[in-house]
Amino acid sequence: MAQGTPGMPQFLTVAEVAEITRVSRMTVYRMVHSGDLPAVRVGGSYRVPRSALDQLLGMDATGQAEERREASGA
Repeated sequence: MAQGTPGMPQFLTVAEVAEITRVSRMTVYRMVHSGDLPAVRVGGSYRVPRSALDQLLGMDATGQAEERREASGA
């Protein structure tokens, strides 16, 4: 996946989110529709901000899981 322009938000497709989280696309759509996963609608499809996915997965800005970071005392 391309890094994009620095300072610009990164957005993922529903299919990309499903692949990363190892769930079906329908599960991602359900999460978007229920409000559990923020997304923006672009044309007829949804885009999920990378930061929203990281938050859902419990990642901090460096990509390190927060529970690992807390356990190490950082």
